[in-house]
Amino acid sequence: MEAPVVNVGIMTEKAVSFVFHGEYVHTETGKFLTGEQRALFVNGNIVFNGKLFKEIFFEPASPTSSFELKAVTIGRNFHWQRQEDQCFKGAFNLVAGENGIVVINQVDVEEYLTSVISSEMSAEASKELLKAHAVISRSWLLAQIEKNFRLVGKEEKQQSYYRDNEQLIRWYDREDHDIFDVCADDHCQRYQGITRASNPVVQKVVHETRGEILTDGETICDTRFSKCCGGVTEQFEHCWEPVPHSYLTALRDDSRETTFPDLTQEEEAQKWIRSAPDTFCNTSDKAILRQVLNNYDQETTDFYRWKVSYKQEELAELIHRKSGIDFGQILDLVPVSRGTSGRIEMLKIVGTHRTFTIGKELEIRRTLSETHLYSSAFVVDKEDMQFDIPGRFVLTGAGWGHGVGLCQIGAAMMAGEGYDYRQILSHYFPGAFVEKRY
Repeated sequence: MEAPVVNVGIMTEKAVSFVFHGEYVHTETGKFLTGEQRALFVNGNIVFNGKLFKEIFFEPASPTSSFELKAVTIGRNFHWQRQEDQCFKGAFNLVAGENGIVVINQVDVEEYLTSVISSEMSAEASKELLKAHAVISRSWLLAQIEKNFRLVGKEEKQQSYYRDNEQLIRWYDREDHDIFDVCADDHCQRYQGITRASNPVVQKVVHETRGEILTDGETICDTRFSKCCGGVTEQFEHCWEPVPHSYLTALRDDSRETTFPDLTQEEEAQKWIRSAPDTFCNTSDKAILRQVLNNYDQETTDFYRWKVSYKQEELAELIHRKSGIDFGQILDLVPVSRGTSGRIEMLKIVGTHRTFTIGKELEIRRTLSETHLYSSAFVVDKEDMQFDIPGRFVLTGAGWGHGVGLCQIGAAMMAGEGYDYRQILSHYFPGAFVEKRY
């Protein structure tokens, strides 16, 4: 059985510059194209070679053909956002969207995985870690495609946004995409084409796990992952829609000590986050970190435990700008509810002008940072008090990312200690098992 094909949204821009390395066929005209090309978005249409289109499709004329996109933004809205030129294999689709030209790469799932694993972590990572990542990346992707098929024809889309006068609850998932399966950035899985896919070790592990997915016995597992759980993994429903997944549950990231406090309780969360318990992901081993973190990720030095400090003026302006709400001076940041890892699910912002509650974790992280806080597992200290108004807020936090499913740094430590990829998967996704689908 052949591997499925996936449609990956790469970018949306008003102007797209690209280069064909080898021949590509413009399917609408049958013309063979090579070299530098440019498309512009004008009045809701794509202007290409002097003609107007709503959609353009380019097919590679040879398996060796590739295309290069200029100035692709990676890490959008994250602290390490930047632009780079990227190369891709497979077909190339331009669609006139609402806000510009949507660039879509249609590619074989196994080719996609080779890139994702190289993009998500160093291709120098241990073989067992890479194999574990191949299985969860494949599972997550096919689970999203499977979910799309189930939703086709259904009028009701899963509500991911609720707002009234007192609160805003919002979560972000790949259902936000309707003309492609997944995007190419951290919102889904980090995909950068063949820009970083040349390592033969990655190609080998993808081949050795070809068609392998995790299942709970009924469906393909929605296998989430993040950089660092902070010591305890989070439950799915505290970050996304309120639908429990038996294999995405709370567990201590450790094999020696499996018990952990109830971090949904504020007192326990305070103690846990202010300490640094021994777990797989509590490491400063540079050899391990290099396996998981690409060059730009290695710019982050504190992730298991971290601190962020804001002056009153900075925080009030930031929250006003990011939320669109004028709170006045900020009096307090109060956790209303926490998930199983200590991540804040609902946060009450108390200001001199008004009080408002926001959630879920990514909304909190976006509101309290120019890009994203490392996680929503944090505690708050108010300093320099004057007339009951804090002059400074210090956030002490745990982990990097949502903390659901596989902890990449923890998994790297497990592989370094001799665990194989099936043992790693069993640790992070209890009750799930590997099955070969093609």
